[in-house]
Amino acid sequence: MRVAILQHAPFEGPGRILQWLDLRAARVRVYNLHANARLPNPDDFDLLILMGGPMSIHDEAELPWLKAEKRLIRKALDAGKRLLGICLGAQLLAEALGAEVRKGEAEIGWWPMEKRAEADRSPLGRMLPQRLLAMHWHGETFDLPMGAIALYGSAACANQGFVWEERAIGLQCHLESTPASIGAMLANCTADLELPGAVEDAAAIRDGFPHCSAMAPTLFRLLDYLTGPHAALT
Repeated sequence: MRVAILQHAPFEGPGRILQWLDLRAARVRVYNLHANARLPNPDDFDLLILMGGPMSIHDEAELPWLKAEKRLIRKALDAGKRLLGICLGAQLLAEALGAEVRKGEAEIGWWPMEKRAEADRSPLGRMLPQRLLAMHWHGETFDLPMGAIALYGSAACANQGFVWEERAIGLQCHLESTPASIGAMLANCTADLELPGAVEDAAAIRDGFPHCSAMAPTLFRLLDYLTGPHAALT
């Protein structure tokens, strides 16, 4: 399996996704867009992973590589590739599928999610736990793309995840988080903790580090399904 990872900030890497990739002996290449890395072509990968980042998907004037990334996402969808978008990556995926991305209530820290009733329309949705405590770090949100099936919602964010045609998954939350990756966010995005909304302080976020291991089984299940032979509606 050939995997391309698009990274938007040096402190928002793939986290525990690398463990899953290592267990499956995947061929992985990380493209650091924040360092003006050249983008891959759809022929170069089987799975495209879009990571998070502190920027907005609307920052094309300041970050011109966003336009090229958006074109690549659309080409990958048209080529039938598998895609996973996380936080900013989920917003980019949602926009590529025609949905609006806009400012929302800030949601930072450990907050529970509830599976949406419509998730049972998807074979993937039926496999996921009803409730999940996840790591969140975002201030924008997306509408559900046409044809997508909602997976989760939280008190502060109705659309926490979706699956589209069983081959593209968007997650607003950070199931890939590890103590190290959260520590990097705390070090680089301290000002975000002053935003109004559902925002925990740094101490509470660190206290939640043990929850990282509890998120891993759901993350791995999502990735197994997305890349497996049964990724089709039944």
